[in-house]
Amino acid sequence: MTQLPLSEKARTLIPKARIVSFVTWQDTHPPELLQRFQAADDEGRYLSDADGEAIQALAAETGTWLPVVKQLRDRAPDIVAKARAQVLAQFPNITEPGGGLYPPERADACWRDFWHFLRCITYGIAGQHTDYTSPAGLQAMEELYQELQVPLEAMVMGLEAIKTASLEEMEAQSQSALSPYFDHLIAQLRQFRAP
Repeated sequence: MTQLPLSEKARTLIPKARIVSFVTWQDTHPPELLQRFQAADDEGRYLSDADGEAIQALAAETGTWLPVVKQLRDRAPDIVAKARAQVLAQFPNITEPGGGLYPPERADACWRDFWHFLRCITYGIAGQHTDYTSPAGLQAMEELYQELQVPLEAMVMGLEAIKTASLEEMEAQSQSALSPYFDHLIAQLRQFRAP
């Protein structure tokens, strides 16, 4: 795949734009558990079944939502596809020349962000912490989005669509309990200043 030319500023911001932090979890989770979450985030992946088993063994009360986390992980491609379809329906010219997600490499990067947004949300759900973001990482991401002129309205709408598509996968009684994990990241993204 062709890489878009990146400014020096963008190249500097990319490694800093890590939006997850487990610092606030240190009083509620054992270090071994935090290491599991941190390793998954460092590798940019969803929690594995082995991670889930370790979390269950280390903190059974935290493991309540692990089946949901596994379901979201396994359904991530479909959830992201639904969110992408909603963004494209709402912003039909966004991937055309002159649109905010043109050329295709820009669009692909934004769809990858959707996948990563859901990944980060699943960490919060698995750890039962709605506070799973890093202020410094979010600040770097906001600056990166400004530098790259990412269409913020479409990204927020996509994140809202991820929430809708994810909750549609869940039992009705689980939806209200899971909403705050999505709402936390949506609220953070809504605070970004448009480029």
